[in-house]
Amino acid sequence: MKKVVVIGGGSGLATLLRGLRDYPIDITAIVTMTDNGASSGRLRKDFNLLPPGDIRKCIAALSENETSLTELFQYRFKSGLGLGGHSLGNLLITAMKDITGNFELGIEEVSKLLNIKGRVLPATLEDVDLIARFDDDKEILGESQITKYGYGHKISSISLTKKTMTNPRALAAVMEADMLIVGPGSLYTSIIPNFLQKKMSETFKAADAFKLYICNTSTERGETMGFSVSKHVSELKKYSVQTDAVLVNSRILGQQLGDGFVTPVGFESGESLGIIQLAADVVDTDNPLFHDSAKLAAVVWKILARRTKFTKSDISGKIIEL
Repeated sequence: MKKVVVIGGGSGLATLLRGLRDYPIDITAIVTMTDNGASSGRLRKDFNLLPPGDIRKCIAALSENETSLTELFQYRFKSGLGLGGHSLGNLLITAMKDITGNFELGIEEVSKLLNIKGRVLPATLEDVDLIARFDDDKEILGESQITKYGYGHKISSISLTKKTMTNPRALAAVMEADMLIVGPGSLYTSIIPNFLQKKMSETFKAADAFKLYICNTSTERGETMGFSVSKHVSELKKYSVQTDAVLVNSRILGQQLGDGFVTPVGFESGESLGIIQLAADVVDTDNPLFHDSAKLAAVVWKILARRTKFTKSDISGKIIEL
């Protein structure tokens, strides 16, 4: 069974995992640990806990039978003193961490409860936050605050508040993978943070797996407004994230994208990115800001089967339709 490791965070990672669970592959999700908003942010402060929100989304996505238990796990309290805004899954992960005395063990036990396919690993086991420097030279601390400030300014660079050790289990998974997938997800707050840890960056580069970047179907307010595919790829390279290929949605539904602050992301005419350029219809037609889970997973399955057949000539700039 082929080993596929996906690296990222947020809703984008969960969307991909929800589709991949139906294929005969060994799945590992490596999840960024810099979320400081909403329920995760409160639990971090109140319980000295690593943020559980993105972990929760991935566990739910990999649950083999999305039953009422999974729905309950995702339930978010709308009111109640102290409970309002919290999701039940976040509270369960918090409780299981206290019971086992270990965040990773807590994740494993909750994963068993939901009978997930694969495993979900935090990228680091240390408490850390993001710092972004913007085009006005101002530095903003914290993932949620960065996105808000980004509505009016462009991110110049992103970094961690301190050096952290990468989770050894995550590093081992990267080295053993047949395929490494980066994204989809928020470029600066879900994807790049994983590679700000030096050991992860070095291990990813050294890994012998086929490396695929899944570009978002649309730009994102607060982070990537106006970005082209080449801008996404060049920003990843800036942080030493070099992939063999990029997958881009080929079905543009720009008229449905709303207020003009977000735009569909497609290949520019005649550009060469120095990596294999793959295109396929992977957009959710009901919500074209995002990928369709089933369509995306089906295309990834095709790429996994074909990965050894790509040649050096495939990086010439031509777009390969899948």
